[in-house]
Amino acid sequence: MSAKWEKKDGNTGVLTIEVPAEEVNKALDQAFKKVVNQITVPGFRKGKVPRQIFEKRFGVEALYQDALEIIVPEAYSKAVDETGIFPVDYPEIGDLDSFEKDKDFTFTAKVTVKPEPKLGEYKGLEVKKLSTEVTDEEVEEQIQNLLNRKAEYEIQEDQAIVEGDIAVIDFEGFIGDEAFEGGKGEDYPLEIGSGQFIPGFEEQLVGLKAGESKDVQVTFPEEYHAEELAGKDATFKVTVKEVKTKVLPELNDEFVKEVDPEVESVEQLRNKLKEQLAEQKKNESESTLRDELVEKAAENAEIDIPEAMIHNEIHRMIDEFAQRLQMQGMSLDLYYQFSGQTEKDLHDQFRADAETRVRISLTLEAIAKAENIEVTQEDIDQELEKMADQFKMDKEKIITALGGTTEMLENDIRNQKTVEFLVENAKITE
Repeated sequence: MSAKWEKKDGNTGVLTIEVPAEEVNKALDQAFKKVVNQITVPGFRKGKVPRQIFEKRFGVEALYQDALEIIVPEAYSKAVDETGIFPVDYPEIGDLDSFEKDKDFTFTAKVTVKPEPKLGEYKGLEVKKLSTEVTDEEVEEQIQNLLNRKAEYEIQEDQAIVEGDIAVIDFEGFIGDEAFEGGKGEDYPLEIGSGQFIPGFEEQLVGLKAGESKDVQVTFPEEYHAEELAGKDATFKVTVKEVKTKVLPELNDEFVKEVDPEVESVEQLRNKLKEQLAEQKKNESESTLRDELVEKAAENAEIDIPEAMIHNEIHRMIDEFAQRLQMQGMSLDLYYQFSGQTEKDLHDQFRADAETRVRISLTLEAIAKAENIEVTQEDIDQELEKMADQFKMDKEKIITALGGTTEMLENDIRNQKTVEFLVENAKITE
């Protein structure tokens, strides 16, 4: 078999693949073995019709379609390997009419291949490092969060609702005089100021007491997920059944020992929280710096990204989203029902991020190639050991979970090394 690659406009090209007559005849033999078990010829048991009889009765052409289905994928795969191209979409196969017994067979495949980025500036990129300073206000905010987590709620008989209270309410929503689907609830605990409900709803409950009712007037946002409600004025008939006020625990040594047995005083807790925040800010600063460098390098590159690559990335992102939903006990179909979105909506929503992902991936790959950034077996072994320790699994099981190959792992390591290269060659200011 021989193959010739001819690049055309953009990221497309044509593979011309020549298959020798010997391979054509082998494919016809395989096709006959398949077809003979599916036909019935009087005087012969199923599967026992001689080849000569078959061809005389049906013609050798009756085997061509099955033979093509055998020979074309195999020949195409070999041609891809031989020419070293990287297809990113299914090929458009042509010129199949020349297929004939005892003759060489030549067909074509129009292929979209991975683009070759034209790199712009990627060394010496200027980025500003985020501050890692921790303020006293940030520490106090963390302490306040701890107090809120341990807060209790006391029922108030005659106290009016204020922000931060829990109002237990019954409600029903109307557009004009008609109640709308999904707009009714009973014994719903709503934290005032949490932003759970439509803008303007919670504020109108402030000042009400248990047992009181009110018509709450709101307007649904223009971008509301349920199209039949988007931008419309609505009235919610609300009855307050209970008012619960948040009571914070006292901040003392007993409290801090309860939330963190490793500390014994409020001051120790403050110091520990400050250290944790400093570490968190350091990690966030480094992560942001890396992201900015990668994004700048990608923006500076010229890349004609095939639509197929964006499409494939979108579907990877939808699969990832579906997995996250599954972990929360929800399917993608249920999400569509509850959110009012469709698969096309999700597809459109992910498109910009998908294109950015593809652009970044292609840019990092091109930089690694330009700078001869390589992944050694030692790099792979170290990463496997780290993963084995993290997931408490044997390295062999890790490789099996990766699909029996370390190719994906190698790509990840190469990208990490490339990002480190960008950091090392960047102009970083404080």
